[in-house]
Amino acid sequence: MEAAEKQEISVEDEAVDKTIFRDCNKIAFYRRQKQQLSKNTTYQALLESVTTGQESTKFQIINKATKIPLLAEIYGIERNIFRLKINEEAPLKPRLVSCSGDAGSLILANGKGDLKCHITANPFKIDLEFKKETVLSINSLGQLYFEHLQIPQKQRATKGNEESTAADTSQENQEDLGLWEEKFGKFVDVKANGPSSVGLDFSLYGFEHLYGIPQHAESHQLKNTRDGDAYRLYNLDVYGYQIHDKMGIYGSVPYLLAHKQGRTIGIFWLNASETLVEINTEPAVEYTLTQVGPAAAKQKVGCRTDVRWMSESGIIDVFLLLGPTPSDIFKQYSYLTGTQAMPPLFSLGYHQCRWNYEDEQDVKAVDAGFDEHDIPYDVMWLDIEHTEGKKYFTWDKKRFANPKRMQELLRSKKRKLVVISDPHIKVDPDYSVYAKAKEEGFFVRTPQGGDFEGVCWPGLSSYLDFTSPKVREWYSSLFDFPVYQGSTDILFVWNDMNEPSVFRGPELTMQKNAIHYGNWEHRELHNIYGFYQQMATAEGLIKRSQGKERPFVLSRSFFAGSQKYGAVWTGDNTAEWSYLKVSIPMLLTLSISGISFCGADVGGFIGNPEPELLVRWYQAGAYQPFFRGHATMNTKRREPWLFGEEHTRLIREAIKERYTLLPYLYSLFYHAHMSSEPVMRPLWIEFPDELETFGVEDEYMLGSALLVHPVTELQAAMVDVFLPGPNEIWYDSKTFAHWKGGCTVKIPVALDTIPVFQRGGSVVPIKTTVGKSTGWMADSPYGLHIALSTKDSAVGELYLDDGHSFQYLHQKQFLHRKLSFSSSVLINRCADERGHYPSKCKVEQILVLGLQKKPSSVTTHPSDGKVQPAAFTYSARTSTLSLEKLSLNIGDDWEVHIT
Repeated sequence: MEAAEKQEISVEDEAVDKTIFRDCNKIAFYRRQKQQLSKNTTYQALLESVTTGQESTKFQIINKATKIPLLAEIYGIERNIFRLKINEEAPLKPRLVSCSGDAGSLILANGKGDLKCHITANPFKIDLEFKKETVLSINSLGQLYFEHLQIPQKQRATKGNEESTAADTSQENQEDLGLWEEKFGKFVDVKANGPSSVGLDFSLYGFEHLYGIPQHAESHQLKNTRDGDAYRLYNLDVYGYQIHDKMGIYGSVPYLLAHKQGRTIGIFWLNASETLVEINTEPAVEYTLTQVGPAAAKQKVGCRTDVRWMSESGIIDVFLLLGPTPSDIFKQYSYLTGTQAMPPLFSLGYHQCRWNYEDEQDVKAVDAGFDEHDIPYDVMWLDIEHTEGKKYFTWDKKRFANPKRMQELLRSKKRKLVVISDPHIKVDPDYSVYAKAKEEGFFVRTPQGGDFEGVCWPGLSSYLDFTSPKVREWYSSLFDFPVYQGSTDILFVWNDMNEPSVFRGPELTMQKNAIHYGNWEHRELHNIYGFYQQMATAEGLIKRSQGKERPFVLSRSFFAGSQKYGAVWTGDNTAEWSYLKVSIPMLLTLSISGISFCGADVGGFIGNPEPELLVRWYQAGAYQPFFRGHATMNTKRREPWLFGEEHTRLIREAIKERYTLLPYLYSLFYHAHMSSEPVMRPLWIEFPDELETFGVEDEYMLGSALLVHPVTELQAAMVDVFLPGPNEIWYDSKTFAHWKGGCTVKIPVALDTIPVFQRGGSVVPIKTTVGKSTGWMADSPYGLHIALSTKDSAVGELYLDDGHSFQYLHQKQFLHRKLSFSSSVLINRCADERGHYPSKCKVEQILVLGLQKKPSSVTTHPSDGKVQPAAFTYSARTSTLSLEKLSLNIGDDWEVHIT
């Protein structure tokens, strides 16, 4: 693209221009729904219309003002999942148990009878009750809103048709309410069937701590919203997004969790159109009963939080997850959307990226720099400049004349390559990808039937319609080695700009009346567009290996379920301390929303980080799921060795810490994959009954064993670390100092300090030596860090497989070991008898933290029965026992006795 064009699209700007994007008050369906509040329109359930089938109970709801009926369906309430759908009874076109009661109400119950659904007819309301406690209500505020699709006026044959309208279509209201046309700047959104928004309110009883609905550069705990300041879920390319802002950015997961002592619940609002969420918490209040005598006392009324969901289109289709524990919620949500894909091991290493590494020689020099400075890394990344004229699946013939040679160099170091592949396709009849897609009709279309065209990196572009299964299948085939010339099996993929980004479009995205497969308008499925590209890419990488190899795909845009296809990141952040700080709650919110494989660009994508900030960001990133350094094209080069010897040493140490911890991380990802437990998690997940943890977002748990408190302040000399759990013991991972939980401790920090604490009662497996990349470490020895609880016991796990194939799934080629310490005996046993995998790896070191006295002897008891004495050292000052030069195979059963 020409320099002038780049300037026009604000590539050089370092902060978002908010005039390009709409706030809530400029969104017509938001204004219409807010206006309804003043009209007091109510709905009534017609319970005489109830029919009960095997899968659902159906009944009509009628708007008391317009008399237009809706069809409500309630689906089975087993698994503690309750589903409600509300749709038009006879729409113009498609829009995305026991029974008892009387004329005024209906009660549905699960098999056990502990979960009941009370449906009140007039006004329509649903109460969900668990063990006689009302957990939440639906439409208790009467904010059910449903705009019925309409035939355009010019097409109406009779006056009768005009009466079937829920919205005021008079001309004077058109401009303000955006009924048939909605203007924003120079853009006009024409609505073929008029307004089509939906909305519904939920009241949550006793809950004041809410989380979820990513992606926003905001606090982990959701805030109360003011009028005009709702959380917006609308995937947008927001370069240098503002922090502490509720505007939509790159991805949307319409899923919210509410937590209190004793219960966690979730609301999954299945709608891929633009969505707004309002939150209002009414705090607990005390009042005095009017009676006299012993009954007169102050009674406390619990707090209540009201949540209102509003979507521009589609139907109401909502899943209520009733937990009751955080772990239950994660399982219930993954039952609906899938678990995190098991990543290849290399993708958990460090990734080096920049817009752009210039040519093969540049790649070779940067790769050599890591070896020269003894810094491990696994993946080199190439941005758009590696292509010929921004045409994906091609190579710039001058810069990358021999891409296979470049990949073979990386392969020789046991490293990988990731290249970018965006959804926009350059309009060029000589470009084979464009020509084929044009011929087959694979592009998103205009309402008039032509290919939609917009401007992106290549200039004029058309956009592949990934919502079509046929398009996804074809796109997947483009990754076949004979088709993608110059690619090899170490090449993996990055999907960027897939919100989709359209430089001259409304809010830099696609017009809402563009047409997709099945004749769906873009407005109906905007937020799921990027999800489908990531799906097609992941499937393409799997197919090219005949289903044998795991893919790695990073996507900027995402939706509920994106975890099934790879990783996401927080987009175009800025090299400022505040962005480092906000990255923690952003990643925590993604993690509890099902997407465990997430990270933020280390150092900040935009701008030039000072060395201290860069070091602190590497230290934080080393303990987060996806670990990538990245920078935009107009920044100074920032490879880890360019900031002086001391800063190079500190960055090297942080990256090596990451590689040391890979066995633990990989085991956590296995649990995320199998049982949907987040890898990175807020403290309240591990300590669900401890109120003090509910608002903590400057520290987090990595799994259940490690607490990490990144340093996010300039020139910090001390950080306050909250150590939860009055019955817990926490050990500093470096000094081995320990504290009782349930308190805040002041930790001195130098620039080389990463405050990390191991929880008493845990065993953390590590690698004792670090190689150039994960590939060099397959057979390197393990160490075990055992932190004793108050009961002098500890448990942990290790998961191990080949790190790259699906053999763990299809052939059960894996090891899953349980490590337990009790009564001064460490036991290594099989945790899953189905798994078998030959491993040469030995446990070489064991460190026991919190051992109160020096043992007289330590012996190893391998499976062959040959008891051996083990050399050990004991520090009374730190209460640590250290065993070295062991040779215990990780895959064998064995014991270590301390006497």
